Amino acid sequence: MNRFFAKKQEIKIRIKIKNAVNISALMLGVVAAACTARAQPPQTDATNLFSHPISRAEAVDVALRQNSSILKGKADLEAAHGVVVQLRSIAYPTLSAGGGYNWDQPSLVETFPLPAPYNSFVQIPNQNWNSDIRVQQSIYQGGRMTSSFRSAKLTRQQALLNYQALLADTLLAVRVAYDDVLVAKEQIAVNEASVKLLTHELEDVRKRFQAGTVPQFDVLRAHVELANETPRLIQARNDYRIGKNNLLNLLGCNLPQTIWEDVPLQLSDTLQASPLAIDLPAALARALEKRPELAALRKAEALRLEDVVRAKAGFKPTAQIFGGYQWQSPVYEKNLADDLYGWTAGAQVSWNIFDSGLTRGKIMESRANYEKARLDVDESRRQIELEVRTAYSNFIEAQEVLESQKTVQEEAEEALRQAETRMTAGSGTQLDVLSAQTALTQARTTQAQALHDYSVARARLQRAEGEDMEIVQK
Repeated sequence: MNRFFAKKQEIKIRIKIKNAVNISALMLGVVAAACTARAQPPQTDATNLFSHPISRAEAVDVALRQNSSILKGKADLEAAHGVVVQLRSIAYPTLSAGGGYNWDQPSLVETFPLPAPYNSFVQIPNQNWNSDIRVQQSIYQGGRMTSSFRSAKLTRQQALLNYQALLADTLLAVRVAYDDVLVAKEQIAVNEASVKLLTHELEDVRKRFQAGTVPQFDVLRAHVELANETPRLIQARNDYRIGKNNLLNLLGCNLPQTIWEDVPLQLSDTLQASPLAIDLPAALARALEKRPELAALRKAEALRLEDVVRAKAGFKPTAQIFGGYQWQSPVYEKNLADDLYGWTAGAQVSWNIFDSGLTRGKIMESRANYEKARLDVDESRRQIELEVRTAYSNFIEAQEVLESQKTVQEEAEEALRQAETRMTAGSGTQLDVLSAQTALTQARTTQAQALHDYSVARARLQRAEGEDMEIVQK
């Protein structure tokens, strides 16, 4: 009797286990559906933004033509040219023309009686007009004119250097965004392969469980491993979508609103580890010599010094010469058709002897700004050295990580093959297989990320050194 009840209890346990397995399979189907069959947007006839997969060099070339920051930088160059023209204008002559007409009520015009025997009077006309054209040239401005020419040259050079810095930063961002898309695509492939392996493992374990060769625990463990891997695949696909949108934004491309997720962008390059020999002392010297930001700050320092020169000019006199041609109505003739005309010329000198401290205040302000600009140059020099050292350290780290991963993927694949063989032979366990699968996924992920980090670290190091960020196609 006891054996009968024990047998009946065993049958109930097997039914519960079978139900649990069926529930697990149902849950797996739901997760897989969420991963591979999400709600799709309406299909549109989206045309590729580019006629072919683009390379890094092509992406950089497109950014040079269309990126908003670069286009605004070109507008800043035009604005700087306008400032240069304004600064130079103080040394060039000015041409002006003017004229006027005046009418007074006759009662406002004074009359002058004439002595005997004329017994008459003289009345000035109540209408008059005048016009003239004049050329004026400054010949001395207390040093402002020569300083303005120097400032104009410095302003033009500073604007160009600022544009070069903006260009380098933008192109670096494009190269990093390009690599982000590549690594996201690689991570999708890695996680899809991992999900495929774990799905195959779950199906195999389920068959073994139904045959009674493995416990239900192995089925649950395989299911949990697959469920844990699925979010990584979902995240990788999201990173890929975001990466392509970010790259297209940097390229200045406008996406149609009908495009939801399948962004029409394909890349032709791959993540590669091109060797780069680097000497830190030489890199620091190159950065201090070639970085446009530091050169622009040196120009700003020189400009602030010119501000001091122009402020001191307030203590000095100014002198101008002028010449022109003038027309006017006669003073004592009522006929407005009559006119007087002729050439005029002259010179004028002015000296603001006392201005209640205005010039002194300007000198104090300009000297303080000059000192601030000098400190900015020193701070920028230290910051650039820090950027080079940091970029160098990150590059060495990426290089060492990449070197350490040379044979790991092949070894992980071989370890998984041996674990599966041992389990089939009965000398291994499912835990060995799952551990080997996890190690293989980690190796593939680390390899892809190491290639990405190496490429990005190399680009950032080149930017820190002040190297040209454009890519020349060979």
